[in-house]
Amino acid sequence: MYGFNNLTKTLSFNIYDVCYAKSEKAQKAYIEYIDEQYNSERLTKILCDVTEMIGAHVLNISKQDYEPQGASVNILITEEALPLHLIDESCNKGEGIAAQRDTIHAHLDKSHVTVHTYPEYHPDNAISTFRVDIDVSTCGMISPLNALDYLIGSFDSDIITIDYRVRGFTRDVEGKKFYIDHNITSIQDYIDDETLKKYDAIDVNVYQSNIFHTKMLIKEIELQNYLFNKDVNELLPKQRLEITNNLRKEMIEIFSGMNIY
Repeated sequence: MYGFNNLTKTLSFNIYDVCYAKSEKAQKAYIEYIDEQYNSERLTKILCDVTEMIGAHVLNISKQDYEPQGASVNILITEEALPLHLIDESCNKGEGIAAQRDTIHAHLDKSHVTVHTYPEYHPDNAISTFRVDIDVSTCGMISPLNALDYLIGSFDSDIITIDYRVRGFTRDVEGKKFYIDHNITSIQDYIDDETLKKYDAIDVNVYQSNIFHTKMLIKEIELQNYLFNKDVNELLPKQRLEITNNLRKEMIEIFSGMNIY
């Protein structure tokens, strides 16, 4: 390639975790649990791990906790490590930030990594959901796809929607334009086979525009994993079946992006 690779590669996805919490007290306890489990410190670690995996370097991190719930993290990253005299004095390079706040934003010289969390419940519905939005955007040779499998494994993922897009163009030494610099047929190619076995997955791709979309839905529901502060043996068989069916309906609607039932 000639000069700097100007292609922008963006990976965006939502991860949903579904939980059964019947009483309002249990629902609020679930939200508090999620806020504690995915606080800024843990989110910062996950994003810093992602930065390292894709071969980038942290320039700046910002984070914030929200009331009544939720958190955000943003990291600015650079493809190559920059000499200290070239780094803006306002950048914290991630030093000492993990223990300060619960929302995180990281800045990169060519890229960024962000995460936002959205726990939610409704008092009339026994099913609560936790959504994580993650965006990894890079320029140059580094690719956000390298961290995809790690990110999926970092959260309890019942439904996953993933978008990947390559924008802009770069040139070779003879001046010919390239609108993508790597071969890709599906986002699924970058997910471990053992992970894929757990999900039903479909692709909706627009190859001519270098746009790739994948949706994944967990195959098996082991009810105990979805009960908050409750043992499955406390439930009658009829109750177990009803709860399992309600969980599946909720997942199918989120997966489909529409109200079905």
